[in-house]
Amino acid sequence: MTDAQETAADSSLRTTGGAPPDEGVTGVFVDGTPTPLLEPRDGIPPVVADQDTLTQVIAAFAAGTGPVAVDAERASGYRYGQRAYLVQLRREGAGTALIDPVACPDLSGLGDALADTEWVLHAATQDLPCLREIGMIPSLIFDTELAGRLAGFPRVGLGAMVESVLGYVLEKGHSAVDWSTRPLPEPWLRYAALDVELLVDLRDALEKELDRQGKLDWARQEFDAIASAPPAPPRKDPWRRTSGMHKVRRRRQMAVVRELWTARDRIAQRRDVSPGKVLSDGAIVEAALALPANVHALTALPGFGHRMGRRQLEQWQAAVERAKALPEAELPQPGQAVTGPPPPRSWADRDPAAAARLSTARAAVSELAERLNMPQENLITPDTVRRVCWEPPAPVGVESVAAALAAHGARAWQIELVTPALTTALT
Repeated sequence: MTDAQETAADSSLRTTGGAPPDEGVTGVFVDGTPTPLLEPRDGIPPVVADQDTLTQVIAAFAAGTGPVAVDAERASGYRYGQRAYLVQLRREGAGTALIDPVACPDLSGLGDALADTEWVLHAATQDLPCLREIGMIPSLIFDTELAGRLAGFPRVGLGAMVESVLGYVLEKGHSAVDWSTRPLPEPWLRYAALDVELLVDLRDALEKELDRQGKLDWARQEFDAIASAPPAPPRKDPWRRTSGMHKVRRRRQMAVVRELWTARDRIAQRRDVSPGKVLSDGAIVEAALALPANVHALTALPGFGHRMGRRQLEQWQAAVERAKALPEAELPQPGQAVTGPPPPRSWADRDPAAAARLSTARAAVSELAERLNMPQENLITPDTVRRVCWEPPAPVGVESVAAALAAHGARAWQIELVTPALTTALT
């Protein structure tokens, strides 16, 4: 049994009862069975959808105490982009708030009021981009998913963590619904409120567990790195990530993928729908491979069936024709410009010494991660290991390896733990 599992099984961390008590505790188990959490302790709050109510909420949360639980719901698979369609918050002294960021698109006042407060999120990197878009930018966070990883929990989804640590079962049936729906149904709002109901309780329990394992400072360094990270730059050539792209070999076919992807993205953005609802990735790849001569030939391909109107078919065929008409010099090059080391599968042929270094380094990192009871990728990113092994510092030594890890963004705790193993592997 791992340390984390022992913590989850420790009956002294749990109390018995029906609903979560007002004071922070770590759980409710009845006869060893987790208790379903069916209703928020304060009921379902009304959705905040006007400036006057938002002003009241801002004042209430500014006057609250302790960390604030924050979550956001998006409409992935339904709408274009990753904007937030509901923001949930809970704080001691303020209760729970459900805010409609469509009706209240500027939440910078709320963000400012909570600027010096610790925000508790689950899988923070998923929600921070859409929160940033509406003016909510934390300076201090606690990520319960990442905390679970560092503590060695085998399952780190919110439902699994709440159940194993706190002893409650969260209803997760509405996680993938269309949150752009208005008005939002009451069962969805109940689900949304429950998502922040126990986040601070979970945070407190995980903080104790991380401290017990001697990992709390490591977690704080990771949280600080997430909170201070700049927004991700736009992805170059996003069309290359089309599912099934590995089947497309010829440059002319790649040009078809690029034209269809670009046309689809433009339509999806204009209609504010998920690109996959406009045209599937599979259909794009089929058209690229077939290079159809006309609309009739296009119609015969999977994804361009009888349900698609003539006008739609013509616009897709026009994209194919644009790609077919491109001069050779304007066709996309196969693959993307590589800024880092080549794929590891090619190392044995290109640089056998580097391949040997990587094999040794991976084994060392794996052994260390297992000893520390955490995933390897949280101990040090695989990309960092590859880069250091492909171009090791010269001369190889503890100080030079530590400097190389720091240059690739490793945190102080990672450098301290990984440097000795990597130094040995590189020599």
